[in-house]
Amino acid sequence: MATIRHYLSLIKFSHTIFAMPFALIGFFLGWLRPPAASFDSLLDKFQENQQWGLLLKYLGLVILCMIFARSAAMAFNRYLDRHIDAKNPRTAVREIPRGIIAPKHALFFTILNGFFFVFTCSFINRVCFYLSPLALAVVLGYSYTKRFTALSHLVLGLGLSLAPIGAYLAVTGAFDLLPLLFSAAVLFWVSGFDIIYSLQDEEFDRGQNLHSIPARLGKAKALVVSALLHLFCVASIVGAGIYGEFEWLYWGGCAIFVAMLIYQHAIVRPDDLSRVNLAFMTANGIASVIFAVFVIADLFINS
Repeated sequence: MATIRHYLSLIKFSHTIFAMPFALIGFFLGWLRPPAASFDSLLDKFQENQQWGLLLKYLGLVILCMIFARSAAMAFNRYLDRHIDAKNPRTAVREIPRGIIAPKHALFFTILNGFFFVFTCSFINRVCFYLSPLALAVVLGYSYTKRFTALSHLVLGLGLSLAPIGAYLAVTGAFDLLPLLFSAAVLFWVSGFDIIYSLQDEEFDRGQNLHSIPARLGKAKALVVSALLHLFCVASIVGAGIYGEFEWLYWGGCAIFVAMLIYQHAIVRPDDLSRVNLAFMTANGIASVIFAVFVIADLFINS
């Protein structure tokens, strides 16, 4: 019988560490530096009531939205790819191929989390509620893309890039360039490291007529594309730092983030994929958390 532990494994809950720190950046950016033309702003409500409970309430709602959206996306990916996963030795140990979680239960889990995502957005503001079905369509739609385009990595990046701008919208109810620059950074960052992760399945994907950058270009050229995407990520982060007029804490976090990007490219080679998981999980997890801590600290000190 499937347990909570099995469902947490199904959705790789630990991978929430990638986008969640950027969602927190978007949240505190919106609270501490709202745009002049914002409406339904949390800052205005906070100043009127001076209640820290209000801030914690919205922060909790944003975190719940992140969890529900990502859980729906991951469960749907596992449901849709169940037959593919069963053929791949690397993924055959997953919960659905092993029969631990029934496909219909994974689909129900997807629908339930999708509903709670939209429902939770309705408690934030009208903009988030109206845009929630579109956000859900993006994160769920990714699961189909590997069947017809090698650009599936960019679609995954797009889904996770909604985290900072979504959290910013939750606080301000308005778009602005600065959170969009952070979203661009997430898009290029995630796309780049997803290419590295997918190196493991290059031969399998090609044999099953599945599309990915490694299957299309081979390992060596795929790593070049990944590096280029990470250069775009660095450019986005630097652009955000300059445009947002951040100070030394931001740039310290930026330096660590860039160092972790360089590290993961240094330890993965076309002829040696033994440290792909170290590059994928450890390096990127450390990079996102440390960067978020430095950025949020800079916002509190200098706003």
